[in-house]
Amino acid sequence: MSRFKWIPSVLVSLAAGLFACASPIAAYAAEINLSYAFFAPARTFPGKQMAYWAEQLTKRTGGKVSVKTFPGGTLLGARDMYDGVTNGVADIGLGSPSYDPGRFPLTSGVSLPVGFPNATVASRTLWQLTQEFHPKEYAKFKVIAMFTTEPGYIMSRTPVRNLADLKGMKLRAAGTGVPVLKALGAAPIGMPMPEVPQAVQTGVINGTMTSREVLKDFNLAESLKYVTDYPTVVVTFAAVMDRKRWEKLPPDVQKVIEELASEMPTWTGHYHDNENVGAALKWAKKEHNLQIISLTADERAKWDAKLKPMAAQWVSEMTAKGLPAERFLTRLRELRDQFSKE
Repeated sequence: MSRFKWIPSVLVSLAAGLFACASPIAAYAAEINLSYAFFAPARTFPGKQMAYWAEQLTKRTGGKVSVKTFPGGTLLGARDMYDGVTNGVADIGLGSPSYDPGRFPLTSGVSLPVGFPNATVASRTLWQLTQEFHPKEYAKFKVIAMFTTEPGYIMSRTPVRNLADLKGMKLRAAGTGVPVLKALGAAPIGMPMPEVPQAVQTGVINGTMTSREVLKDFNLAESLKYVTDYPTVVVTFAAVMDRKRWEKLPPDVQKVIEELASEMPTWTGHYHDNENVGAALKWAKKEHNLQIISLTADERAKWDAKLKPMAAQWVSEMTAKGLPAERFLTRLRELRDQFSKE
């Protein structure tokens, strides 16, 4: 039996060690636990933003707040994101106002073809407009993050240098991209993005119009060798909390969330423009000889003229709803120009 005399002392030491390890964890256990839902995969740039935001909130509150993320529609899908937040399914929901312009009428103005040069400028503009106009569409929510994609570009199997090249061309588009392609004379086709590579290969479509990171993410550069350098429309994103849930948070946590909110447009815009789009273009040019097609000044003016009525129609429709559409669009253009110079 003597050979087992060491067991009690070892068990005591082991228990003491476990207690010593467990005590700090208990001491620093989060006081507030938040759930954060998003409809697209974690690898997408909004998914990266979500993870970064959650990490920073925990870090800046000293572990007081813990955030569990649910990307890929595992908790809420795109269509029920905002209602899900209102109903308490998730504390935070990241959705796209661009997909629901009826619910977010004033915000839909940011998704007009207004010539944003990149995601950073568009994201900063969206956030500043929301701070200045306080759209009633967010009355039930606390907006904690806003940003956009870069503008959509036409990516095609054959070069598009003018409206004649584009006429009747079957291109995948979604949301506000559909009326843009119609106005330019193309034939927009709706389909989920994962179906695009096969549709291109089989000739069902001739290309797509969206932000250009898809060239690498979906390996589209293998088939789509041309990008027409004409920015069209961005897709907006807004992460929100139910206002009643927000008001229950302690002031120090609210302060950190508001600080993060002001940082997210620039952080996410830079990430998307550089890490996503910039890297994809560099890769596509090197690996697949991607060609960027520039429009002549006269041709660009023709495209602009085709799309100009969209803004006028939007102003008319929103004004009829009692919204400050003209002032909103004027300020949007001012901010776009201001941020483009910075």
